[in-house]
Amino acid sequence: MTRVNWFDWTALVVMVIGGLNWGLVGFFSFNLITAIFGAGTFSAVLFAIIGLASLYSIYSLSKIGTMTSMRGMQTEKEDIRRAA
Repeated sequence: MTRVNWFDWTALVVMVIGGLNWGLVGFFSFNLITAIFGAGTFSAVLFAIIGLASLYSIYSLSKIGTMTSMRGMQTEKEDIRRAA
């Protein structure tokens, strides 16, 4: 079983914050990040970090999915061995 490390958790938290911000933008036309930090370079860097966290989370999900399918294949092999 794969353990989730600190980097995975950090990416997930950043991605959730970004998702909540996009929800605020979509429902209320209110951008929390620019309201807190202004519309300058720092906000652009934060948006880039959120985007990178999302890309890393896609990679992590694909890695977990691959490991799950591999585990399923191993279980099937073990079942066949036990049946024989």
